[in-house]
Amino acid sequence: MFCRYFCFLSLCLFLATQRRCSLGHISNLHSSDTTSLPGFENLTMGYNKYLRPYFGGEPVQIAMSLDIASISSISESDMDYTATIYLRQRWTDPRLVFHGNKSFTLDARLVELLWVPDTYIVESKRSFLHDVTVGNRLIRLFSNGTILYALRITTTVACNMDLSKYPMDTQTCRLQLESWGYDENDVIFMWLRGNDSVHGIEKLRLSQYTVERYYTLVSKSQQETAGSYPRLILQFELRRNVLYFILETYVPSTLLVMLSWVSFWITLDSVPARTCIGVTTVLSMTTLMIGSRSSLSKTNCFIKAIDVYLGICFTFIFGALVEYAVAHYSASQKCAAKEPQEGPGNELTKEVKEVNITNILNNSSITSYKRKISFTSIEISSDNVNCSGLTMKTHEKIKCVLRNKMHRIIGCFTIQNPSNVDHYSKLLFPLFFMLVNVFYWAYYLYF
Repeated sequence: MFCRYFCFLSLCLFLATQRRCSLGHISNLHSSDTTSLPGFENLTMGYNKYLRPYFGGEPVQIAMSLDIASISSISESDMDYTATIYLRQRWTDPRLVFHGNKSFTLDARLVELLWVPDTYIVESKRSFLHDVTVGNRLIRLFSNGTILYALRITTTVACNMDLSKYPMDTQTCRLQLESWGYDENDVIFMWLRGNDSVHGIEKLRLSQYTVERYYTLVSKSQQETAGSYPRLILQFELRRNVLYFILETYVPSTLLVMLSWVSFWITLDSVPARTCIGVTTVLSMTTLMIGSRSSLSKTNCFIKAIDVYLGICFTFIFGALVEYAVAHYSASQKCAAKEPQEGPGNELTKEVKEVNITNILNNSSITSYKRKISFTSIEISSDNVNCSGLTMKTHEKIKCVLRNKMHRIIGCFTIQNPSNVDHYSKLLFPLFFMLVNVFYWAYYLYF
């Protein structure tokens, strides 16, 4: 027991000695710091970092400027973009005024002892502050109490996109900065030099987009916390480079349509050749359509301009295949119609001949002759039957008349010369495809 008590007293004595030494070292360091930086003692004497400058009085004016270092990715499927920015904020704190005309760059870790604005990025999904090799922050103090606070941030921000004209679209995205807790009675946001407050965005080189223009806005946000919060907006327009999609999708699909027209110059008897061309182009077009949509798998709800064009091309390719089926079927039906066929018409004709010859030679029965002649007064053609001379019931005549009308209607759609189908297709298919292309490109480029 005595040994434990003795050890405890020794430990207490050692700690007291170390505390005195450390306090003496801190006091010496503090005196040297105040000598090298006039007015720096305000950070430890009477300065409250939890109270904004001009607390209880006029609002603090915070001027901001931006440097856009890069926009690394723009995602159509997630509808966002990722950017690395240098955010600079300036405000004046009268509690930090000191004599002289110099400015001092302080250690970034000193920001924990200062009041800083609670600025946040609206619609940000993910953000982080770079910390290699230390936190990428800068604090610069001027003699009039102005503070420059700079940050290097990488953020992923939502951007609502309208993909109905993809890939000939122009997207408008925003980067919005707003105060989280201070309303306009406490804080006023402003751009340092208007549009000139943003740098670097005009020099960006993106893989699929070109920055057409950008401008800055000052706005306010109404929240349910019964306050109007200041907001700064950087709005920029991105125009997609369509050349890549022309080479990847538009040119191959157009060539497939032209390939389907080759079958019009092949004879109708070459069934394997024309069928192979039609089926191959249809399958190739289907593969191209699936590949174009795979890159935007999460935006299938949009009917995009590229989908419309691929649908047009698929329709023309499928139409070329159907054209051959119609022409080949008409040719086969015409060949079958030329072959002699035995049927009721032929038997009736034979009977007419037999009746006429018999009556002429024998001349036996005038009544029988008239009866047979009245029966054989039916005019028979390949399609129509004249029912006016028949002795039949009313409903049978109606059926006969309807049958004749159906034959006439079918005859209007009957192709008399199947070889003309290919002849007209050689002209009509390219003509209609060119007209559709004119309307397509005019609509999506100028409307």
